[in-house]
Amino acid sequence: MKILVLNGPNLNLLGKREPEIYGSATFEDYFEKLSNKFETVSLTYFQSNHEGELVDKLHEIGFSFDGIVLNAGAYTHTSVAIADAIKGIETPVIEVHISNTHARENFRKHSYLSPCVKGVILGFGLKSYDLAIESFL
Repeated sequence: MKILVLNGPNLNLLGKREPEIYGSATFEDYFEKLSNKFETVSLTYFQSNHEGELVDKLHEIGFSFDGIVLNAGAYTHTSVAIADAIKGIETPVIEVHISNTHARENFRKHSYLSPCVKGVILGFGLKSYDLAIESFL
C-alpha cells in the first residue's frame, strides 16, 4: 500500500510555530515515527508552501497511490484549485488538521476541501495523521 502525506503552507514550521496549538515536535521527526509504526505501508512525505506545487503533487500521484493524507493548512479555507485537483484524481484523500479548526477563528470553520474528500479528521494533534493512515488499512 502506498500513501502520500501531503502538507501545505507553514507546516514546515511545526515544532517552532505556535507550540501551544501545534506542539513541539517537528513533522520530520513525527514522520519517522509514522514510518516505523506503519512499517508495512510505503509512506511518502511532501510539503510545500506553494499552492501550485500541492496541485502538481496531487496530479502526479493521484492515479497511482492508494491514499493521500492531506493537511492543506490555510489553503483548506481558500483553495478552489486544490479542491478541483482532488475532484480530478482517483486516489482517495483524507483531510486532516492538527487543531480543531471549528474551535478557532471563524474563517477556519469553512473548508473548500471537505466536500471533495473521503473523510475529515481534526483536533487530535499529530495523531490525526495516524488516524487517517489507519482509515486506509
